[in-house]
Amino acid sequence: MADNRNKVTKYRRPLNLNIGMLIFAAIFIYVVIGVLMYFRTEHIVGYSVKEGSLTSNSIFTGIALRTEEIINSSDAGYINYFAREGERVAVGNLVYAVDETGKLSDYINTNESGENSLSDTDLFELKSEITSFISRFDRTEFSDVYNFKYNVEGTVLKLSNYNILANADALNGTSNTSLINYRYAGKSGIVSYSVDGYEGLKLEDMTADYFDQKNYEKKHLVNNELIAGGDPVYKLSTNEDWSIVIQVDEELAEELLEKEYVEVKFLKNQYTSWGEVDSYTNGDGDTFVSLTFTNSMITFCTDRFIEIELLLEDEKGLKIPNTSIVEKEFYIVPKEYVTKGGNSGKDGVLLETYDENGSATTEFVETTIYDATDTEYYLDDSVLRSGNYIIKPESTQKYAISKTGSLIGVYNINKGYADFKQVSILYQNDEYAIVKSNTVYGLNVYDYIVLDASTVNDNEFIYE
Repeated sequence: MADNRNKVTKYRRPLNLNIGMLIFAAIFIYVVIGVLMYFRTEHIVGYSVKEGSLTSNSIFTGIALRTEEIINSSDAGYINYFAREGERVAVGNLVYAVDETGKLSDYINTNESGENSLSDTDLFELKSEITSFISRFDRTEFSDVYNFKYNVEGTVLKLSNYNILANADALNGTSNTSLINYRYAGKSGIVSYSVDGYEGLKLEDMTADYFDQKNYEKKHLVNNELIAGGDPVYKLSTNEDWSIVIQVDEELAEELLEKEYVEVKFLKNQYTSWGEVDSYTNGDGDTFVSLTFTNSMITFCTDRFIEIELLLEDEKGLKIPNTSIVEKEFYIVPKEYVTKGGNSGKDGVLLETYDENGSATTEFVETTIYDATDTEYYLDDSVLRSGNYIIKPESTQKYAISKTGSLIGVYNINKGYADFKQVSILYQNDEYAIVKSNTVYGLNVYDYIVLDASTVNDNEFIYE
């Protein structure tokens, strides 16, 4: 007979459910469901309406057009500049000299021409040029480094030559001076030492290709270079009036033409000026706008491509996000059919209804007015239906409701529910709109509106 004394059977304890466990389980399930519903529900976020402004700014890279004349050399030899670039010269001022033998530099280096140091003013000019370059340097436009190099080299050499000119008495006593041809300005104007083929360009000559800076070539006229007779030696801008041409679409061109004058900010130095507007559309359908100025030409005389900002608008009013704006349909009825009635004396209409016997009766129905013209009201469509007849007060005239129209507005939540308020947009950009304040059926400052109009329905209650 088998011995079962050593066999152990595990005792299973029964599951004891008590009231505490049941309450904990219920709370846990409630919390899980609440969390799931929270993440699956679109949340209504409010926005406090405040006063503000929006500036419509448009940044363009324009082409500078000036009255420019290229001066060619009548001599061959090594050129030495004495007029500083960006400086105005008068008729008869020394601009450059041509050394036919190339011995002028050797003579200057070996003879007693004095120290060729720079003055404090000259050093300040160089520091200003370097500081200006650093402030506007863009790593994606590395070619600007080479332009800066040429400008600094040219400036240093011209300043040096300008100091050498002070020792002209020493030079005049040598035999080498007979081979140095000094050339003077035949006209007054602003001197620059580069050519690019854009000289003489006019608005009517513009094509899109001129704005492609990858194909743009600027030749710097460098000091102490060997030149031949007929080579360009400098450029003279003879008129203070100048223009910047930008490429725009037809809509913007028409807007600018209507203004006649536009305020422009030059991004190079943050200065502003007013430009007179003109436009031209070429045979390819490309539209160009020129902005003509009567000042500041000397500041940009060495620049062909100039970045500008058009300061078009500065509208002030109530600032609201575009996500708050919604379009809603309304019934439009003549004003004479709207009256006041009911216990509250609110606006409404006399709606024609029929009793069980088919007899026509009238019933006063409250309805909210959302906008008005001289002769009509925009009424809420929640209680009215197309085809309903309304009665003119103190008359038997009827009007069949059928005409509809849409309004642009937002949902006001001051009263705890989504109440549509019509807005009149003054200006709008990609993120915000400026609307009129203190309108009869619109918004006021510090009103609360729904941030995202797509998250609510009309007259929906808002739970905080």
